[in-house]
Amino acid sequence: MHTDRHDDQLTDRFERDAMPLIADLYRHAIRLTRDHADAEDLLQETAAKAYAAFASFQEGTNLVGWLYRIMVNTHISAYRRQQHRPTLQFTDEFTDGQLLAHSQRGSSATRSTEELAIAHTGDPAIAAAMRSLPEKYRTAIYYADIEGRKFREIALLTNVPIGTVMSRLHRGRKQLRDALSDVARDRGYPLPEAA
Repeated sequence: MHTDRHDDQLTDRFERDAMPLIADLYRHAIRLTRDHADAEDLLQETAAKAYAAFASFQEGTNLVGWLYRIMVNTHISAYRRQQHRPTLQFTDEFTDGQLLAHSQRGSSATRSTEELAIAHTGDPAIAAAMRSLPEKYRTAIYYADIEGRKFREIALLTNVPIGTVMSRLHRGRKQLRDALSDVARDRGYPLPEAA
């Protein structure tokens, strides 16, 4: 397929040209976040956003400047989201769903951790959408979005290059968004036009 070859070339170019520059932005990320773990998270999010938009990058222009702008905008967006997030309150009480999930853990020892996580999403539409993804995309999304692993860790776990992990996450998340857009619309969630 012509599109897959183009995507592979784009992934290779991104891995060759952009990934080393993203790693070089670490000291700037530390300056923004003032925390090692937050800086790594910021760089990972920057890499994901840069990969998703890399086809629109004009080759021959300032790549490090483009990446830096993505990183700063990502940091600003995360800061704004944090300001609007309610504070967490810990409680000794558990919901019925949590108790049910805990009671079922012993009886499902033969199922994979990924399958257990999908089964306990609490929403059959989300579980079905996750199961509908090709395994390579589902696995990448599971490691990144459920376990919170870094691209580097996912690459080691799945034995593929970091660029391939980013590609799988990007494509998998897009397929998941597409699969859930009707559900979201039916439930009254506003969707952006170019999702």
